[in-house]
Formats: sequence, C-alpha cells, structure tokens
Amino acid sequence: MIQSQIDSQIAAEHAQKLAEEGFSLYVFDPANLWVLLLRFAFNMLICWTIIQFFYYRKSHRKDYYFTFMLFSVSVFLLLFLLESIPMQIGFALGLFAIFGMIRYRTETVQIREMTYLFVIIAISVVNGLASEVPVVSVIVANLLFILIIWILESNQFLKHISTKIILYEKIDLIKPDRYPEMIADLKERTGLNITKVEVGHIDFLRDTAFLKVYYKAESDEINTIDSIIRFS
Repeated sequence: MIQSQIDSQIAAEHAQKLAEEGFSLYVFDPANLWVLLLRFAFNMLICWTIIQFFYYRKSHRKDYYFTFMLFSVSVFLLLFLLESIPMQIGFALGLFAIFGMIRYRTETVQIREMTYLFVIIAISVVNGLASEVPVVSVIVANLLFILIIWILESNQFLKHISTKIILYEKIDLIKPDRYPEMIADLKERTGLNITKVEVGHIDFLRDTAFLKVYYKAESDEINTIDSIIRFS
C-alpha cells in the first residue's frame, strides 16, 4: 500500500514536470528562420566559390562538383538543425570523417578530390556550429580558407608539373647511360615537353617497362587518367 502511494506520487510529480516543460512544437520562428537562411546562403557562397573557381577550373569534373555541393548542403543543415541537441564535437567530426574516407566502388577517389571534399566538410561544420562565435570571426575563418586555397592553387607559388604513365617497349634505352636517348625518343613520339623520366616496373619477359614522365603542360587542366598504370 505504501509502495503504491509512493509510485502514484512519483508519477504525479513526473507528469507535472512534463506539463511545466511541455511538449512544445515550434511551428514558426522568424528569427531562427532568418538566421538559417543567412548562414546557409553564406556557407553556399563560400563553398561554391572554392569549387567553381579553384577545383572546377582545373578538373572540369561535374560529378565531383555535384558531390561537393550536396555534401556542403547536407553537412550544414544537419549540424545547424541538430545544434540544440547535446553532443560532443568529436562525435560530429568523426561522423563526417567517415564520409571523408569513403572509396567509391566505381573508381578510386584521387587525393585532390579527397582534399577538397574534406575542406568542404570542414567549412560546413564551422558554419553550421559557430552560432556562438562572433560573425566577423566566422567570416575571417572562411576567407582564410579561400586565401590559402588560392595561394596553393596558384602557379606562382607551386609550379604545376604534369605526369603521365607510359608503357615503354624500348627496354634497351632505360639504362642510365642512354637516358638522353630515351628522353629524345619520348619527346619525338609523344610531342610532350618532357623534363624528367622515372623508370618503374620492368618486365624482361615482354621487354617492357613502366615510365613516369614529367612534362610541362600547355594548360593547368588536370588529366584524370594520367595515373593509370595497368590495363583492365
């Protein structure tokens, strides 16, 4: 009997507490909506600037353009809408780091694409969680992303040298003492302004060798199949 009274009292107190806190459903909050739209537009502007003027200018990969933009939208909205839910920042970063390590089944993601994917995720995380950070600091942080990428993508800072993998059949020319002859032969046959050649795997049964050729390209556009080293 005493236990029943205690249980009833605890249940009544719990029900009163829930009633005071309420199961309120926020239908419309103009202030929150404006904050969402402004921060979302700012995040999209920064990510689009990086993707359009730095990544896409050299790669021209529409599939990764699509992927980066949707990653930005997804990460930002998820973090912004879940910001009020207590969770460790390490958990949030770890969650999106898993996506950053994904290797798609169709092809191996190149290091440049993986780097840009991580940058887009990082920017979206910063903009999605930085509600208590001064607006000026957030803007400066985003501009620093753009500045560093611009510096690193600039040919004045890092000279871009293109590479190509070639399966070479004149195996007698791969000897160190015949290196100039090999360079001259490759220049004649490929038409490339070759500056350096590295000899890789050598197959004496087929009299072939894999060469990694370094050359100065006429444009900064990146060739996505230059690194293929075997036949499918």
